[in-house]
Amino acid sequence: MLTIQGCTVESSERAKSHAGISDEQKETVDNGEKICLYRGIAGEQIGTEAGIFQPFTHAKGGTMDMPLSHIKVIDLTRARAGPTCVRQLADMGAQVIKIENPDEDDGTANRHGFDFQNLHRNKRSMVLNLKHDLGREILMRLVKQADVLVENFRPDVKTRLGIDYPALSQINPRLIYASISGFGQTGPYRTRPGYDQIAQGMGGLMSITGLPGQGPVRVGIPIADLTAGIFAAQGVLVALIERERSGKGQWVHTSLLEAMIEMLDFQATRWLIGKEVPPQAGNNHPTGIPTGMFKVKDGYVNIAASGQHMWKRLCDALDAPELFADPRFDTPGKRSKNRDELTLLLEEKLQTKGVKEWVELLNAAGVPCGPILSVDQVFEDEQVKHLGMAQEVQHPVLGPIQILRAPVTLSRTPGKIVSATPERGEHTEEILIELGFTREEREKLRAEEVVK
Repeated sequence: MLTIQGCTVESSERAKSHAGISDEQKETVDNGEKICLYRGIAGEQIGTEAGIFQPFTHAKGGTMDMPLSHIKVIDLTRARAGPTCVRQLADMGAQVIKIENPDEDDGTANRHGFDFQNLHRNKRSMVLNLKHDLGREILMRLVKQADVLVENFRPDVKTRLGIDYPALSQINPRLIYASISGFGQTGPYRTRPGYDQIAQGMGGLMSITGLPGQGPVRVGIPIADLTAGIFAAQGVLVALIERERSGKGQWVHTSLLEAMIEMLDFQATRWLIGKEVPPQAGNNHPTGIPTGMFKVKDGYVNIAASGQHMWKRLCDALDAPELFADPRFDTPGKRSKNRDELTLLLEEKLQTKGVKEWVELLNAAGVPCGPILSVDQVFEDEQVKHLGMAQEVQHPVLGPIQILRAPVTLSRTPGKIVSATPERGEHTEEILIELGFTREEREKLRAEEVVK
């Protein structure tokens, strides 16, 4: 009698027949009897009494104490929004298999570049041709054991491939199927290709960004992509919690356009409720005054002093009681109406000291104030260093590199970066073995260009 991962089997032959393990797989000796097991990348033995292979395992260095270590994810995404969603799950320990297109010209040419490396850590990679019947069959085997599948095809593509939610939920009714598109799964724009810049424009953000009269301005990060991915991950987590009660999976979907409009927040309700079309406000807060960027002796600082109490603190810190008493500025509405005059008077006062002095003085007085840093200066800041936002990971080709950690910390079960972005198809062979394919079957799949 032998025990494999807590499951008792009568003999090595029974173990092999139950798990579908081939003779070519690694032989181990336990209590004097031979038994064939496959040792996964994390070192765990694969094989159960029920005879189901475990194609999902943790990326190298992963541990079972992470909060999502029990969640198995199929990643069919590309570009940014979809990978951003999966990254939220992978960084918290989810077991992710990234399915990649056999066509090398799939938008990942700069695989070793800073962007791709930051997006795809903590995953394993498998190259699989979903246009081939056998490729889709392999995907179905993975789906049977998965908790989550994430995709960002255009809505019609997944239906054409036969891998949409109605099809896959028949195979695994517990599957959480997450979709991110440009404009939504239904409606007149559903088949349009989505892109962050397009969503920024159509979602209203560019109309309120930039200096007054400057014309529309793009935000400096792909905010529609990033927020759509984060919202999708939030939806996945909510669906997983709901599944604990119902036992059923469901379709979770969002879009770049929906995410962008949601991010308008109060600027949207200025129109929806107040029927006011928000204008460009440059570096000033659109409604909280004085809050914005101000010129000082040796550069610029951001100051946030809206509201009567904060306004009083600022005037006191500037030794400017006359500004607080000035009837042009004694209410929020008047400060808004006379914003330009107020800014000139404040900058006159602020010319007496430099950035460092004002940051220290105003914060000590309880007035929020901060410098305006370039990206290199951000990572030299003492608080950023203390938070450890930049973390090193060892890449097999690039060597040690630094990428961004997840910005959320859990006290007992924190997420972490355990492995660098995998090479393309790095784990294809490993996953096929875990799925029970023999050497001959694997060679045939390669010959028919189903896998690479």
